[in-house]
Amino acid sequence: MAKNVVVIGTQWGDEGKGKIVDWLTDHAQGVVRFQGGHNAGHTLVIGQGAKQREYKLNLVPSGIVREGIECFIGNGVVLDAGHLLYEIAGLEKEGIEVRSRLKVSPGCPLIMDYHVKLDNAREAARDKKIGTTGKGIGPTYEDKVARRALRVYDLFYPERFAEKLAEVLDYHNFVLTKYFNVEAVDFQQQLDSALSRAEHIRPLVTDISAALYDAHKAGKNLLFEGAQGTLLDVDHGTYPYVTSSNCVAGQASAGSGVGPDMLHYVLGITKAYTTRVGGGPFPSELDIDCIDSPGFQMSDKGREIGTVTKRKRRCGWFDAGALRRSARINGLTGLCITKLDVLDGIAELDICTGYELDGKVTDMLPVGAEDVARCKPIYETLQGWSESTFGVNTWDGLPQNARAYLKRLEELCGVPVDIVSTGPERDETIVLRHPFA
Repeated sequence: MAKNVVVIGTQWGDEGKGKIVDWLTDHAQGVVRFQGGHNAGHTLVIGQGAKQREYKLNLVPSGIVREGIECFIGNGVVLDAGHLLYEIAGLEKEGIEVRSRLKVSPGCPLIMDYHVKLDNAREAARDKKIGTTGKGIGPTYEDKVARRALRVYDLFYPERFAEKLAEVLDYHNFVLTKYFNVEAVDFQQQLDSALSRAEHIRPLVTDISAALYDAHKAGKNLLFEGAQGTLLDVDHGTYPYVTSSNCVAGQASAGSGVGPDMLHYVLGITKAYTTRVGGGPFPSELDIDCIDSPGFQMSDKGREIGTVTKRKRRCGWFDAGALRRSARINGLTGLCITKLDVLDGIAELDICTGYELDGKVTDMLPVGAEDVARCKPIYETLQGWSESTFGVNTWDGLPQNARAYLKRLEELCGVPVDIVSTGPERDETIVLRHPFA
């Protein structure tokens, strides 16, 4: 019987979802992206030694680097057609067959040049920067909700596309020129650019909902791959310092066109510490510039640089209050703890178990940035370990204090630790319970 697994980031993104999705493809026949856009960044390390290759993916699902895996981009994804073709070309240059295995929903809203211009103009005008990637994601989702978006299927009807483009561009150019005082986007250039990609995209376009139902009926296991993280969810994250889509497990259904009954296991990916890129509150944040700070080790040893933004990630102690909220929102079945090895050698490890807010103690991360910013973290201290955990692939091979740390995270969050990742390669993984078992 087919089993489907949803892989979700439980923090502020960058938890290492790409490696785990790649690892899980041994038991899956399809991988599905269901939200976000090319603001996502999944890094995969494939092979060893001289044959090792690193792939950085933004739009194409992580399963594409494995032969025989079908990949689906669902309707919940906003699509930059030019970037998609660029990413496909890069993969093909590496000898990876993409076009026969990649399918794109006709319902994906298209990211256009005016969306990118608006995104950057708004961020430049803000006193308090949100930290947007500037790739047009937010304005595209706005157009979708306002029912004026151009979608993939519009590309194949040039006259209709031109008519819709003229109307929406007139609106956005008014905002760009009159409010932000920046140059307008040229209609003909935008039309020609978009339509020139239509025939390259057409062979990929498929009814994703129907394809996933057919795959499930045929007994194929599916992986639903989330981008960003729960605390960046537009509804449940530290609003307004969030992304513009829903990053939670429930979106796997809405963003791909399958019923919730087809989602059987939700795996929450969680770093052994916490990171965040861009603006917004971060209760357990540490100094990453002081060489004596544990935050410096997290940043340096963890190579905490954003895949898309190239910005240094902010680093801090593990936040159990934040994970409790993520566990509740996503209905987590199990946890995968990544980057445990980054903590090797830190004498004492703090865990944020809750917060003091307005004189009261709470064990759950509040909703909204303003309240989170006023939270004072409450810490519990555990003894660290001096031994290396890098590459360890058995539970008994871990130092006793590392096992105690993981068990404490499990107790505090109320979700079992099913997987531990101790390095970027596939075999650097400890499996306590397999999601597809």
